[in-house]
Amino acid sequence: MNEVARNIASLSNKDAAPHYREAPNNIEAEQALLGAILVNNDAYYRVSDFLKPTHLYEPLHRKIFEVAGDIIRMGKTANPVTIKNFVPADEKVGDMTVAQYLARLAAEAVSIINAEDYGRAIYDLALRRALITIGEDVVNIAYDAPLDMPPQSQIEDTERRLFELAENGRYDGGFQSFNDAVALAIDMAGQAFERDGHLSGISTGIMSLDGKMGGLQRSDLIVLAGRPGMGKTSLATNIAYNIAASYEPEVQPDGSMKAKNGGVVGFYSLEMSSEQLATRIISEQTEVSSSKIRRGDITEADFEKLVACSQMMQKVPLFIDQTGGISIAQLSARARRL
Repeated sequence: MNEVARNIASLSNKDAAPHYREAPNNIEAEQALLGAILVNNDAYYRVSDFLKPTHLYEPLHRKIFEVAGDIIRMGKTANPVTIKNFVPADEKVGDMTVAQYLARLAAEAVSIINAEDYGRAIYDLALRRALITIGEDVVNIAYDAPLDMPPQSQIEDTERRLFELAENGRYDGGFQSFNDAVALAIDMAGQAFERDGHLSGISTGIMSLDGKMGGLQRSDLIVLAGRPGMGKTSLATNIAYNIAASYEPEVQPDGSMKAKNGGVVGFYSLEMSSEQLATRIISEQTEVSSSKIRRGDITEADFEKLVACSQMMQKVPLFIDQTGGISIAQLSARARRL
């Protein structure tokens, strides 16, 4: 029997058990959490800000958690008696009815002390299942994608899904003590003291603007509006270049890099080409008219200025994306790569 025949025979062997990997789950943790909630409804509020019914693996557990949450939020008591009327009565859990199963969960509950730990374990496993789903989709789409679907679009869609999962996959929110907030404020003041210009944010390189705004803050969304020809693009390119030119990285204790001054800048231009923007920046830095640069109407001294400026700018971490009609998902995906 040749190798191919042996392989076919092995695949046809009915006695061979199929290889199956069960999705990550912890039924015992789900049972312990539900039991704690049924015994003491306060346990629900320890996990309700991050744990949703869809995060539980067992469908019946999802239904119990959902019904319990609805009852508790109405100001009523959720226990085996009040919940049993809202779950399928004819469903069997092994040799028990649902009502008997609810009573068993409550009877075997120890305390609510570990309720949050159970919730986090369940949540982490739900994230793993979501990662598996994304990975399977990546493989399936890569195999079956139509010819007119570029791989880059799949990469960007996968990045978006992973980013959304990372952003939503957090349970460290909630109230923050005033003491912690004060500590963060002092840290920000210390960073401003160490930074050039003594700003809490990133300097724009324009002193009058920094004096009004305190630099660019991470949480800020700034809209620069004005009529055509008022200098919006000129101001934006100046700020972008100034921040990139002043970039000063600092190695953190964990080996990561953090900007002490300035930063790496991504500039999205939906109208002007990268060459036009570069010409503007060179013109602003050398004080040589951009119209003269485009026409070649420059002196030898001007040309030497342009060459010296271009050599200096080669090390500046400023990146221009001139893609027209770019989507928000593509924009954010490309920004994360910088």
